[in-house]
Amino acid sequence: MTPVAPHISAFLQDYLPTQRGASVHTRDTYAYSFQLLFLFASERLKMAPSALALEQFDAPLITAFLEHLETVRGNKPSTRNVRLAAIKSFFHFLEYRLPASLEHIRRILAIPFKKTDSKLVPYLDRGEIRALLDAPQPRTPDGIRDRALLHLAVTAGLRVSELIGLRVDDLTLQPMPSILVRGKGRKERVLPLLKETAAALRAWLSVRRDVLVPEIFVNARGQPLSRWGISHILKKHTQAASQRSSSLLNKRVSPHVLRHTCAMMTLQATHDIRKVSLWLGHSSIQTTEIYTRVDPTDKLDAIHAVVPLQLRKGCFHPPDKLIALLKGKLLWGPIARDRVARNTLGANGLPITNRSP
Repeated sequence: MTPVAPHISAFLQDYLPTQRGASVHTRDTYAYSFQLLFLFASERLKMAPSALALEQFDAPLITAFLEHLETVRGNKPSTRNVRLAAIKSFFHFLEYRLPASLEHIRRILAIPFKKTDSKLVPYLDRGEIRALLDAPQPRTPDGIRDRALLHLAVTAGLRVSELIGLRVDDLTLQPMPSILVRGKGRKERVLPLLKETAAALRAWLSVRRDVLVPEIFVNARGQPLSRWGISHILKKHTQAASQRSSSLLNKRVSPHVLRHTCAMMTLQATHDIRKVSLWLGHSSIQTTEIYTRVDPTDKLDAIHAVVPLQLRKGCFHPPDKLIALLKGKLLWGPIARDRVARNTLGANGLPITNRSP
């Protein structure tokens, strides 16, 4: 039996950061995925996680774990696929370390990803954005911080990892306010700031205490805000904003919804999907195309560009009420009785009688 603990340690501590250059966010996501997997296997096999062997992680166990994520934990298929991607990356790593286990590894690599629904991206309208940005009360340092944070999240469309990793030296306020964003895949981009957003950031920096960390947004202990801290701030102000905009009660507002909101505002203002892709830092414009499915203005432009098909005029006229009434009276009037009489006379004018054969 091959202990799995040394291999997972080498994978997370050496292979991902040193050989692959994976970000801290990626390593944290992978570590959490394996934490869930090992706790599931430990409970299922009645063993301590550190005592688990590689041979015990077979395809049926991995499949049962993926089903557990959806049925017990209530995860969506997209989250299920993220956990499976982390597992497959680890077993790809083992292909070269344990060639004798290649057949066992390939059975796990053959587990397919689950198809997911391609739904429309959620975003906030202008009234909801205004209510959310006005929710923080700038009478306390926390309120000033939250106001600057929400302004930046909405207008710059940053990922939550980009937002919490933004440093003071990444901010330029003169001559033109801008920020340097270190995005996904180590791609950097510079974004200009709106006048209101720059003013909110100046107000926060003026009350921000002298702390040892370089990140712009810090908590009351002087430590950088975590993604859970930002989610808590957003949830609190969304509840307050729902008093002004009741439609927020029916929406799940997350940091990524604010990013979608920024993308929709940029698309509606520019009508250029390439500019949206550059603003958000997408590696492929195909990722940005999801926003064109939400914006109806592009569909209206397509409709207006097509020459409408001409339909032949019809000749239908609704029946006249008086004529309809007269036709109904013909069933019982004298004319109707004359018709019945004519139909009962023979060719010689004599009544037709029934004759027995």
